[in-house]
Amino acid sequence: MKRFAVILAGCGHKDGAEIHEAVSLLLSIDQHGCEYQCFAPSRQQADVIDHATGKAMKEERNVMVEAARIARGNILPIEQFKAEDYDALFFSGGFGAAKNLCDYAFKGAAMEVKPDVARAILEMNEAGKPIGAMCIAPVMLARLIPDVCVTLGAEGTEVAEHVREWGANHVQTENGDVCADNEKRVFTTPAYMLNATIKDVYDGAYNMVEAVIECLDVVK
Repeated sequence: MKRFAVILAGCGHKDGAEIHEAVSLLLSIDQHGCEYQCFAPSRQQADVIDHATGKAMKEERNVMVEAARIARGNILPIEQFKAEDYDALFFSGGFGAAKNLCDYAFKGAAMEVKPDVARAILEMNEAGKPIGAMCIAPVMLARLIPDVCVTLGAEGTEVAEHVREWGANHVQTENGDVCADNEKRVFTTPAYMLNATIKDVYDGAYNMVEAVIECLDVVK
């Protein structure tokens, strides 16, 4: 049975992992008969947002503690991630990916990926193992993997231009589509970067997981 690692960025689309995306991803992995293990960094969130009002709250929350809500407690600190233990690595989106896993939300093109997250990405990439990412999360792959092809949905956006500034390639996609870079073994889907419904998000997650599995089967 194939084993996948999923790195989550908290819980909630404005300050953590996008819940529809994360659940669609985990469900898609299970529907393909594969196992998953969730990971998250154990550090304070960049901010905490009241999702009812959209306003910042004066409190602190831990990324892993919040992500454990989605994982139903079955979560490990990212320091325990080892590329050798998993066949592929996945990221759901949500603004937390751009706040807690990297600082794209604050620095734009000058962003840096958090060292623990960068280690996981680079170890998988160097091992030739596939990586999948949804929504805004592909910015981390574009920042770290030279000449990779990713999608963040539409062309003509600021984030698409940033991808090119980093020496990567951006591909326009529609709801449910997957940008497959088979050479780099990177698979991305736009999810809520577009005007998506929850079904669109699920379709993209399912198709992305399927593309990763096909990639693994080709190698075997």
